[in-house]
Amino acid sequence: MRSHYCGDLRASHDGETVRLCGWVHRRRDHGGVIFLDVRDRTGLVQVVFDPDTEDAFALADKVRGEYVLQLEGRVRLRDEAVRNPRMATGDIEVLGKSVTILNEAQTPPFELDEYSAAGEEVRLKYRYLDLRRPEALKRFQFRSRLTHAVRAHLEGQGFMDVETPILTRATPEGARDYLVPSRTHAGSFFALPQSPQLFKQLLMVAGFDRYYQIAKCFRDEDLRADRQPEFTQIDLEASFVEEDDIMAITEAMVKSVFKDMLEVDLPEFPRMTYEEAMRRYGSDKPDLRVPLELIDVADLMDGVEFKVFAGPAKDPKGRVVAMNVPGGGDLSRKEIDEYTKFVGIYGAKGLAYIKVNDLAAGAEGLQSPILKFLTEEAIQGILARTGAADGDLIFFGADKAKIVNEAIGALRVKVGHERGLAKGDWAPLWVVDFPMFEEEDGRYYALHHPFTMPKCDPEELKSNPEGALSRAYDMVLNGTELGGGSIRIHRPEMQRVVFEALGIGDQEAEEKFGFLLDGLKYGAPPHGGLAFGLDRMVMLMTGGDSIRDVIAFPKTQTAACLMTDAPSPVDNQQLREVGIQVRKDDK
Repeated sequence: MRSHYCGDLRASHDGETVRLCGWVHRRRDHGGVIFLDVRDRTGLVQVVFDPDTEDAFALADKVRGEYVLQLEGRVRLRDEAVRNPRMATGDIEVLGKSVTILNEAQTPPFELDEYSAAGEEVRLKYRYLDLRRPEALKRFQFRSRLTHAVRAHLEGQGFMDVETPILTRATPEGARDYLVPSRTHAGSFFALPQSPQLFKQLLMVAGFDRYYQIAKCFRDEDLRADRQPEFTQIDLEASFVEEDDIMAITEAMVKSVFKDMLEVDLPEFPRMTYEEAMRRYGSDKPDLRVPLELIDVADLMDGVEFKVFAGPAKDPKGRVVAMNVPGGGDLSRKEIDEYTKFVGIYGAKGLAYIKVNDLAAGAEGLQSPILKFLTEEAIQGILARTGAADGDLIFFGADKAKIVNEAIGALRVKVGHERGLAKGDWAPLWVVDFPMFEEEDGRYYALHHPFTMPKCDPEELKSNPEGALSRAYDMVLNGTELGGGSIRIHRPEMQRVVFEALGIGDQEAEEKFGFLLDGLKYGAPPHGGLAFGLDRMVMLMTGGDSIRDVIAFPKTQTAACLMTDAPSPVDNQQLREVGIQVRKDDK
């Protein structure tokens, strides 16, 4: 139906007769001459109709925005004075000779080239229109090229693309499973995979040596900007490797795609332990572009009268930190109150501060409602440790360590970016030496997943599970976890000890993971891998604010699809076929 794509026409096509198909992006009537900007996937081209072509002119006069057209005309150079350097096709236009209206269009619910006035809900309801916007299309063209570059790189390193099942059994991997009832096995359910974790390990048992997959994953968890109920992973696993091998392979891949896609040479990836990341930044995925750090001051506060500080300072699970904001002394009370509300989101009960107006004036040069509760020794210690100077402001966090880390860690990033303190465009990082377990409600939970290899032997793990570190590693970029992985457990006896620490007995382990445990008995090689969040990677590389921007048909933050109105009820016949009865809640 067409000889050329709209965005491909150039001055070299001058004089050629072309046939085009596309949507009317914009229509203009200038003194009896009709100009149509016609759009397809490749871009825009201007098509001109004058009254000399009577039939075509009459049809062109009827078209409106988003009509679908087939056009024929001759390419001609524009006059020098009216060439448009902002358009790839700006040197030429097409003199229209004929036009066919392939389909009419109603007026869209929002302007496709001025979409910012439309809320996200209406754009998600009409997502197929939202995706017509050139900026949206560019993100998906970028995503397509990125997945191609990833595949080419991994296959060049000997990795083999293998698909793993979507319908599988429910296994605990840190989030709720999406369940699928079975019609042929009444009362039983499949689960959609949270990741291909167990299958890729079994591919290593099978001797595939190097596996990868662009894999769909499903997790029923609370959503946020970088989470969706269904998302895509770049998943890989390799045999006879150690941490350095996997980290080298994946670091080279990320550097390669950044170079190919953005012409960016990423700097070297420093390594930081989990303990150091949490201590200095309050986060296991710190944004290293922000130079602010959390400074421990609990030892300076355990003797003060201020219970807000003294209580956490004496609590083994508490933490008291200070964070110096250079030049922050110009923050108004209103701005400080806004930051106080912000940390409240993370459970902080308040946000104490000290403004450093004039160090030479001693206590008279400091401004804060908490000064009267602090000793001179504590004040001088805080000033010394934070390196505060005239004009600075020191924020404080005091509470359970988890609350302090999350609240002040998030404040660090927010303040750093809002005050222009962030330096550089890209700051990659490896975080290593994660704890094996985290404790909650008197029991242990796997910090990554229960198949991660500890850095100790089984007996050491039994005697000190709380102190055990794992052979896990996360790749972080600009404060976002780009990917995470580990060396896996490949010996049955170690897997049993880890299950015991997690409170999973032999019967439960056999019931949930019997197929994996059986596989480990038949000569499983040492192996490890890593999974990247493809959506997150595309979001970062294209400057998006949310992974919803880079998923063609995303869900809302309540895990609903506004376009298809999913999830939705199903009829009783379908429910009977799978042996399910829906009980309506009376509340």
